[in-house]
Amino acid sequence: MANELKGKFIYYKTPKGNFNFRLKAPNNETIAVCEGAYTDLKSCKSGIESVRKFCTIDKIEDQTLQKGHETLSNPKFEIYVDKQGKFRYRLRANNGNLLCIAEEGYATKASCKAGIASVAKWAPTADLMSEQEFDKK
Repeated sequence: MANELKGKFIYYKTPKGNFNFRLKAPNNETIAVCEGAYTDLKSCKSGIESVRKFCTIDKIEDQTLQKGHETLSNPKFEIYVDKQGKFRYRLRANNGNLLCIAEEGYATKASCKAGIASVAKWAPTADLMSEQEFDKK
């Protein structure tokens, strides 16, 4: 039986004692990171569960349009242009809180949308592990 391809949520403690997470695709490429830091592991894991819950939402607010954009209700993904002129996405929960963002910018809007699709594909069933567990694999 072949190994099932799965994403991985990896949580870790920061030097300041907070907790963060990153989502990796099966090829170990980081496809999303949490925005900000959680004060404890329980809150971090709750944030991961929110990403699982909301990442399959079919709403993308395109904030790159020249003549303004339609503001969609939360939960939603948002596409925007960063300070380097690259496309990025962020996922907002139903309460508007920022859950995760693209770690790096994309050259095209199409590749940014592919990044969103990757999060939607891998996050719902991703394994959850600590950075130490991941490093041992």
